Amino acid sequence: MKKDINFLPVEGVQIAIARKETLLGGYDWQVYLINQNDVPIKTVFVTSKGYGQKNAEEQKTSTLRHFFVEVLPGAHEIVESIMPDVFHLNNEYWVSYFIGEQIFDKKFIFVPDSIVDKNLVTVPALGLEGILHT
Repeated sequence: MKKDINFLPVEGVQIAIARKETLLGGYDWQVYLINQNDVPIKTVFVTSKGYGQKNAEEQKTSTLRHFFVEVLPGAHEIVESIMPDVFHLNNEYWVSYFIGEQIFDKKFIFVPDSIVDKNLVTVPALGLEGILHT
């Protein structure tokens, strides 16, 4: 049962939403999983969904599931592309993974309108501008 599993705090794993400039002067946005630990993380599951309101009407996106066998120390993986059309929603990324035999689990939530130019920082692991959630 879930109550019998010892979940330790997640450290060294981050989610970033970062942008790359396109040849036409616009931006492509992608969601990245970053492993800042000194050890690989394995059997990595990321579930993503968006939810919230617009003009007093409930909105939600499809739930997507992603799997990575292993993310090496200091490495990153692209989880998915994301469109600016959903930045007004809560964008949730639920990450579960193993280090050795220990399971780790955390929800990273980018709240509505947090993905805006004034919040952009350089994400060192990516060499890109983005919003970093730790």
